Amino acid sequence: MLVFAKVVDLRGFAPAARQLGLTTSAVSRAVARLESHLGVKLLNRTTRSVSLTELGAEVYPGCARIAQTAREVSALAGRYAMVPQGRVRVSAPTVFGEVWLARQLPAFLARWPEVEVDLTLIDRMVDLADEGYDLAIRIATPGSLSPGLVARALFEMSYRLVAAPAYLAAHGEPQSPPELATHRCIYLGYGPFQDRLDFERDGHEPVSVRVRGPLTINNSKGILSTVEAGLGIGIVPDFTSAEALDGQRLRSLFPDWRLVGGYGVRTVHAVYSPSRFLPQKVRVLIDHLAAAGSAH
Repeated sequence: MLVFAKVVDLRGFAPAARQLGLTTSAVSRAVARLESHLGVKLLNRTTRSVSLTELGAEVYPGCARIAQTAREVSALAGRYAMVPQGRVRVSAPTVFGEVWLARQLPAFLARWPEVEVDLTLIDRMVDLADEGYDLAIRIATPGSLSPGLVARALFEMSYRLVAAPAYLAAHGEPQSPPELATHRCIYLGYGPFQDRLDFERDGHEPVSVRVRGPLTINNSKGILSTVEAGLGIGIVPDFTSAEALDGQRLRSLFPDWRLVGGYGVRTVHAVYSPSRFLPQKVRVLIDHLAAAGSAH
């Protein structure tokens, strides 16, 4: 019944087999045994897809409830285990995962050697339940998180304007946001990240500037590489530029001004599906990331 529910949830024998750690043939045999036991056909099978029969659609909700109860029992056991253990499947945006998240994992795995982390770096919003993830990292503006998920804020991130000393020596260092209009700027150039920069500063009127440049890149590490090469002034997340700024390969511009609007402050969240019992392996990972975020 658990295997049958998983096949229906993931719409196929192969994805169910991957998530259950079984072979596709073992999953097929399990469903066949259930059909034989009940004396009915539950699934219509083709080479490309499976679909529920009329009776299968009536049987599925009961099997799904059994599967959910089994997950809750397992989570309850994990919650009270002395040592968190097992695999945690995590999804995160590519650059954030490469630059910040991956660096937090060695210390976590040293602290909890019985836990394994399966990290997927992907620039799309995964469906935690359907795709079998325990945890996802989302960088969101207020009110933009998906409903129906539990979210824990890790830290706030902001965008910075950075430039290489060589570029500033050759083209001059802008002293205020309006001067950006005469410089080459490199930015993300999609969605809310367009060529308009909105600034605020305590005691001053807000400022909006249209910027231009020879290049837009949909990846902040790519922007950082071109900025370090002296191509222009880049607009990147603070976690992306921190190492280059600390190493004085780049300089930060307008530290007294705040970017708002499309490049406004965002919050990094750890999100997970609601459950009465959050497994210990997931809980300790979230706690570790929150502690690292507080030092950000």
